[in-house]
Amino acid sequence: MADWNPELYARFERERTRPAQDLLAAVPLDDAAFVVDLGCGPGNSTELLQNRYPTATILGVDSSPAMLEKAARRLPGASFERADMLTWETSRPVSLIFANASLQWVPGHEALLPRLLSMLAPGGVLAFQVPDNRDEPTHRLMRETADEPRFAARIGEEAHARLQILRPDDYYDLMAPRAEAVDVWRTIYHHQMADASAIVDWVSATGLRPYLEPLDDDGRAAFRQAYQQRIDKAYPSRTDGRRLMPFPRLFAVASI
Repeated sequence: MADWNPELYARFERERTRPAQDLLAAVPLDDAAFVVDLGCGPGNSTELLQNRYPTATILGVDSSPAMLEKAARRLPGASFERADMLTWETSRPVSLIFANASLQWVPGHEALLPRLLSMLAPGGVLAFQVPDNRDEPTHRLMRETADEPRFAARIGEEAHARLQILRPDDYYDLMAPRAEAVDVWRTIYHHQMADASAIVDWVSATGLRPYLEPLDDDGRAAFRQAYQQRIDKAYPSRTDGRRLMPFPRLFAVASI
């Protein structure tokens, strides 16, 4: 898959950062020595961590060179490392592993989460949130558009293979035997979007990427047009002319 586009991702930075703020507010650590932002993206979540723990060593980890370059320019006082979240490891015990909207791109949570918990220092915390929007119109209509005959052969089935996250009780059962306390919850944000085109722009930076990348420029334009027509119907205008885009997210905080 082509590298991420930090500028497109950052177009809705305020909305994308709000879940990270809510997740960090639930972390029961007053002090931290070593904090890792796993899947740090352009550094918006890393900045929150740096502000919360100004004396800690902060490390941002991501697989995207473009995202890491953007994050490093934003936060010259932090360290950044290019790595696959699935295989990343450190020999230094971690006070807080923080993963904001990143683990949904990594398979095998049944093995990944115990491995991350094992890297924590005594009293350490693993905190993550993942989008739980696979069945929302934004993503259901991606699949519907991709199944149109004019797109299906070029896009293929791989674009549909987005990771299915676990259920809240499965995450609890996975972490509870390895932790002193586990808090799991689900929140639905209702983001105010200017119009249907803005919703398409939002998902173009994330979930729509696997559908657009196999297409040429003309194919991408045609796909976006067909998809936006569906989005326009699925998210009607409210009384002020804006669209409300419900966005469910699943949160978990485990303390050892």
